[in-house]
Amino acid sequence: MISGTIKSGDWKGEKHVPVIEYEREGNLVRVEVAVGKEIPHPNTPEHHIAWIQLYFHPENGAFPILVGTVEFTNHTDPLTEPRAVFFFRTEKKGKLYALSYCNIHGLWENEVQLE
Repeated sequence: MISGTIKSGDWKGEKHVPVIEYEREGNLVRVEVAVGKEIPHPNTPEHHIAWIQLYFHPENGAFPILVGTVEFTNHTDPLTEPRAVFFFRTEKKGKLYALSYCNIHGLWENEVQLE
């Protein structure tokens, strides 16, 4: 199963864990996802974050919904920074899930409750 290959941890001590921060203004939700917030992640051709995905799983929903994917395609000069901002509208509470992919260390996840 792929779920057995997804890693997690405390983003304050692990540079691969995506950090999720959000603001809600009415039904508009702004979500920023960053990798390497506390400990910078190298972004070189040899070691980089290739993409970030954001999912929203509404309370009582059957499954999470993909909000968006951002791919980071340049790892030379200029260096891409593994940060993305997503916007979506919902009245519902639920969970926000973020996945990031490091070309050396694989898949990483994090989640936060959306109030």
